[in-house]
Amino acid sequence: MADPYKALGVARDASQDDIRKAYRRLAKKNHPDLNPGNAEAEKRFKEIAAANSIIGDEAKRARYDKGEIDDSGAERAERPFYRQYAEGGPGFKYSRQTGPGGPEDLGDIFADLFGRSGFGGGTGFSARGGDVNYTLPVDFLEAVNGAKKTVTMPDGKRLSITIPAGVTDGQTLRLKGEGQPGLGSGENGDAMVTMHVGEHPNFTRDGDTIRSVLPITLGEALSGAKVHAPTISGAVNVTVPKNANSGHILRLRGKGVMNRATGKRGDHLVELRIALPEGHNEELAKLIAEWEAKHPYDPRQRDEAGT
Repeated sequence: MADPYKALGVARDASQDDIRKAYRRLAKKNHPDLNPGNAEAEKRFKEIAAANSIIGDEAKRARYDKGEIDDSGAERAERPFYRQYAEGGPGFKYSRQTGPGGPEDLGDIFADLFGRSGFGGGTGFSARGGDVNYTLPVDFLEAVNGAKKTVTMPDGKRLSITIPAGVTDGQTLRLKGEGQPGLGSGENGDAMVTMHVGEHPNFTRDGDTIRSVLPITLGEALSGAKVHAPTISGAVNVTVPKNANSGHILRLRGKGVMNRATGKRGDHLVELRIALPEGHNEELAKLIAEWEAKHPYDPRQRDEAGT
């Protein structure tokens, strides 16, 4: 196992936020789902995940920096009994002098330290398995509407994950018992799956509110119309009022993101934007010029009056 700082390409004095950003960037780049059949990327992905499991956890990082655990997360502390028995006299290596009774069997030493399981009964040594960290790329619509995805964990294990509707970028899901295996009777660790939500070409999110821009023609703006408007749950018909202008907002109630705390959906705010035909249209320009000559108006008058 490589030095976790080198594996993530960060300095030893890097902040936890810098470590998190480095991990997310590298995990996304080397993710097996994005590099099918690339054994080197899969190997690198596992190294990145293992490194993040140590220095991405502030408490483990502190122990690693103190030399208490090694690059793999295993304990470094020297077992006191090892030196005691290794330095015993002739015939007493890995055993200890107990007086008239003679040497004590090494099995009793381990039994005392780790329990009597395997050395004559008892409860045995146990420890909880470590947690594993994972970054999951999620499509914008999958995040707001919820989805089911099959993902490959750092150890190669494939899991089916239910993404609840309304998750946000950076939010972490805890998968109980899907982390590293425990020792003895210890329970497994958990898998910590952090969502990386992508952007959408038409929608933006503001809490539970969805925002979008809807282009309309000059005729639709002047006369009003019924037009299709995309939403996160599919297109709906909306009414463009007569004399609508660019910047006019239509509120689509209940068409936003599900709030899991309240069980209610937010709204979708649709901003109208007048779109002229592409290219120069001589006929349209002439009609507008003739109309403005008869009906002059200054759309900037209000702004200038306020300066």
